[in-house]
Amino acid sequence: MAIIRWDPMSSLTRWPNIWDEEDWGVSPSADNLDVYETQDEVVVKASVAGVDPDKVDITFEKGVLTISAREEEEKEGKKYYRKSSRTYSYRVAVPGNIDLAREPDAKITHGIVSVSFKKAEEAKPKKIAIKK
Repeated sequence: MAIIRWDPMSSLTRWPNIWDEEDWGVSPSADNLDVYETQDEVVVKASVAGVDPDKVDITFEKGVLTISAREEEEKEGKKYYRKSSRTYSYRVAVPGNIDLAREPDAKITHGIVSVSFKKAEEAKPKKIAIKK
């Protein structure tokens, strides 16, 4: 019988289970989020593929945009052997100096939620004239 020395750090170096998403610390939908800025606005786009637009919830509070959606399907008369469901949850701090007095514009096109925030006038680039 071999004697193996116990290492208390061995449990900290355990590789994550590929079937267990919590071990990776990454949401499966984390890569489906785009945040970009144009000259006049800040835009956030997120995938909510397969979810009815009425089931998408968008909130903006204290500079943080939250988009959540869950697909729900009728189960009557069906015998499922395996049932997957789509759940999306995004939380992102909106960068830049946006105009909080104006309502953000939100729309869903082909399973992509797009939320546009208008920039505040003082945040927009200004052309400076050179004096001669």
